Order: sequence, then C-alpha cells, then structure tokens
Amino acid sequence: MRGVAATVVAGAILLLGAAPAAPPEPPVNFIKVDELKTLLGQGRRADIIDVRHWESYVEMHVKGARSMPLRVIEARAPKEISKTGLVVLY
Repeated sequence: MRGVAATVVAGAILLLGAAPAAPPEPPVNFIKVDELKTLLGQGRRADIIDVRHWESYVEMHVKGARSMPLRVIEARAPKEISKTGLVVLY
C-alpha cells in the first residue's frame, strides 16, 4: 500500500446490473473484501464510498460507508474525497 493515494474495491462487491466500464486509470488497486476487513481490523482508516443509487444504499450498505452516486463523483471528489488516504469505492 506504499504511497497509494486511493484504493478501489471492484469485483469484491459486485454492482449488479452495472454496465462494463473502461479500466480505471492508475493509481488504482483492487482489493478483496477480506483484505479491506483486515486493514480496518488493524486500525487503518478508510473513506468508504457507496457509488450506487440512493435507494440501493438505503436498502443495504457497508457499515460506515457514505453515499456518493457515481454520477456525482467527478464534481464532488475534489472537495470531499481524500487525496492522500485510503479511499474505497464500491
């Protein structure tokens, strides 16, 4: 995790019905749910962001996650997402 500004969880928590997207640009790492759970268990802080629609977030989300639908990430990221810490999008 040396020097990685953001870590993205993809594939670990599948977004059902999501259309395939272009591969993300570096620096992106994919981690499994168990790996994230281990990091959090070790006291590592993470900004966990649920990018699904609000209705899906309300129905079920990862404890401690906040809702930021994918369509608003680009506009909100500069002010609301850490540039230096562990950031997990699912």
